[in-house]
Amino acid sequence: MENTVNRIAILVDGDNARAKLMKPILEEVSKYGKVTIRRIYGDWTLPYMNMWKDTLNDLSFNPIQKFSYTTGKNSTDTSLIIDAMDILHDKIVDGFCIVSSDSDYTGLAKRIREEGIFVMGIGEKKTPNAFVQSCEIFTYCENIMPDIEKEKQQGKNAPAKIKKTQLQSVDLDLINKAYEMSLSEGSETHISHVGSNLRKINPSFDPRAYGFKNLTQLFENLPEYDVIKNIIGGLNHPLVMRK
Repeated sequence: MENTVNRIAILVDGDNARAKLMKPILEEVSKYGKVTIRRIYGDWTLPYMNMWKDTLNDLSFNPIQKFSYTTGKNSTDTSLIIDAMDILHDKIVDGFCIVSSDSDYTGLAKRIREEGIFVMGIGEKKTPNAFVQSCEIFTYCENIMPDIEKEKQQGKNAPAKIKKTQLQSVDLDLINKAYEMSLSEGSETHISHVGSNLRKINPSFDPRAYGFKNLTQLFENLPEYDVIKNIIGGLNHPLVMRK
């Protein structure tokens, strides 16, 4: 798990997110802290926003109304950005999560980071790289969607074949660089340190993209590395060493 912050505001662009993924998204954000502010922005007078109704009730999100005054113009992003800056100024949270695949939030993410405040983004793989790189952590929706949804997208491909193909696509140069950054003395280091450095180099790095639950499982399947058990206080804090 990454470094944990205390209070997080999750701000959702309702025009640019999927209601059925909000539960796994909320679970993902909760790994990093307690979600104290939950807001979804959109024009709630429009019929397609009805898909959010159950989500609002079940997950305790507050709907923020923004009318579309001009055809072709989206006022949702402006409202979300203004609210985020107000929250930032009031210093009532320790971190933000912006849920959108829209590059319009790139400047907001940069501004939050300038204050030394944790900011993560969640969006689809179509999200522009500028927004991804502006966040401390960026998680793709495709990596956290329910298994049944993944199976539909994968079709008839066998899971083992999929995982093998995904493993072949791992960027070993990136892994090696993060590993070298994590070394202090000797040739082994904590996997958690490698994970932190991977996120520093590439905010969107996620072992789930390669079919593995966590970074330890990914390293266990990389022939270039050995994973070493490291029991402290009854808990395993695994180490990794390059062969």
